[in-house]
Amino acid sequence: MKVAYIDQYKDQFGVQPICDVLAETDAPIAPSTYCAAHTRPPSARSRRDEHLTEEIRRIHTDNYGVYGARKIHAALVREDVTVARCTVERLMRQVGLRGVIGAKSPRTTRPAPETDRPADLVERQFTAPAPNQLWVADITCSPRGSSLARTCRSAPG
Repeated sequence: MKVAYIDQYKDQFGVQPICDVLAETDAPIAPSTYCAAHTRPPSARSRRDEHLTEEIRRIHTDNYGVYGARKIHAALVREDVTVARCTVERLMRQVGLRGVIGAKSPRTTRPAPETDRPADLVERQFTAPAPNQLWVADITCSPRGSSLARTCRSAPG
């Protein structure tokens, strides 16, 4: 990250002045460290990440950009590539690949408050003037072998 920052501004300010300013902060870096970072060969992890990123891109495009990290990981495992799912997630994040998120079904149990309610055509009254004046019944059908058993339960309201 520091090396990329120095690369971005070295033509404008020079490497040594940038390193001097960074030394006064919590992110010091020596000019020799910066030069060594450019001459050092890429690490085994970065080389493997480049290879895996190509494979992830291939699988993602072969499946029309629909596959997410979980399915891409499963496809890599089917191809005998040993990789952790969190590595696939990290590499997909780095290159900006995402799977398609399925649409959520609409929640229908609670109607919108602005909708009109149907009229109460049977004039139901859910308040009883006195005890034992209003009764409620519930009929339930339960499968029992090859037939249905019907259960009726009533209770005072």
